[in-house]
Amino acid sequence: MSEQKHLPPEALDEWKRAACAEIGLDADEIDIPLVLDLARDVAHGVARPAAPLAAFLAGLAAGRSEDPAAARDAVAKLTALSTGWES
Repeated sequence: MSEQKHLPPEALDEWKRAACAEIGLDADEIDIPLVLDLARDVAHGVARPAAPLAAFLAGLAAGRSEDPAAARDAVAKLTALSTGWES
């Protein structure tokens, strides 16, 4: 079994810059707190495995839109959906 790694919050900026450079994104356009808040809300409101899926879906929706506010809109909708979620 592999040992789980934990990044300190300040290391997320370094990871974000490296990851964005690797896949051709502008790191300045990535709002880390927005993504982390979405993951937290969905993990608590739905289930932990739903958090990365929600983050991916929000990113996909933003990537398919030409609206600069698309990521925030997708996050708001998914956060609202997760509130009071009952499966």
